[in-house]
Amino acid sequence: MRKNDVQLQFGKNAKAYVDSDIHRKGADLQQLVAITDMTGCEQALDIATGGGHTANAIAPHVREVVALDVTPQMLAEAEKFVRSQGNDNVRFVEGEAGELPFSAGAFDLVTCRIAAHHFPDVERFLAEVHRVLKDGGQFLLDDNTAPEVEAYDIFYNAVEKRRDYSHQRAYKKSEWVRMLERSGFCLLELHRFDKRFIFDNWCRRMNVTGKEKDSLNKLMLMTDEKLQRHFKLEVTENANGENTVVSFCGEAVLVKAIKK
Repeated sequence: MRKNDVQLQFGKNAKAYVDSDIHRKGADLQQLVAITDMTGCEQALDIATGGGHTANAIAPHVREVVALDVTPQMLAEAEKFVRSQGNDNVRFVEGEAGELPFSAGAFDLVTCRIAAHHFPDVERFLAEVHRVLKDGGQFLLDDNTAPEVEAYDIFYNAVEKRRDYSHQRAYKKSEWVRMLERSGFCLLELHRFDKRFIFDNWCRRMNVTGKEKDSLNKLMLMTDEKLQRHFKLEVTENANGENTVVSFCGEAVLVKAIKK
């Protein structure tokens, strides 16, 4: 059912993710490319490729990229985007993050960006990444994270779930470190990024209805002042004299690890 949820959500919103500025132009994507050791000989895998932005960014620096996604419509849109950028060394494959359709040790490099919060079993996903990587192979993980403070964690995951029912969980930075090390990875680098979400765009990417959007707006405005300050909630007054959310801030983590 969770696989179907993701396919339904992203199938109908595929083009919006290809065009999304936060996915196309994020500073985290530039940093990911900058810290990845690439010689031009690597066989790379981009898991849950979405709009294909990560696959497109690393394609000029490796031999081949396999761009994997569970949603056929998303793969089709990603292929259009990547081909339009002149990269012909990217191969598109349908498949799940928790059951990768590749042999052990098939890849020198695995990336996964802004996707893991949709995976129902993250530890299985990490085990699969470990399996398909060669010994010493690189893993670049980039995802939205929840704050370490429990109340802030609960709030952030609640609003994400209200916006998108296929959302599973944004993990804390400390949880990612623990899970990666327990899965057999050695962490080399960790980078943290602020992420500003424009409320209207954030809702539009998931085709949130007017009623659901109003409900999310009220939920955010009803939170206590500490939460609002932490998430840097920006509010304005609409034509009817009512307060509406303009934007809020979250965070992301980018981790570089190698298979031990």
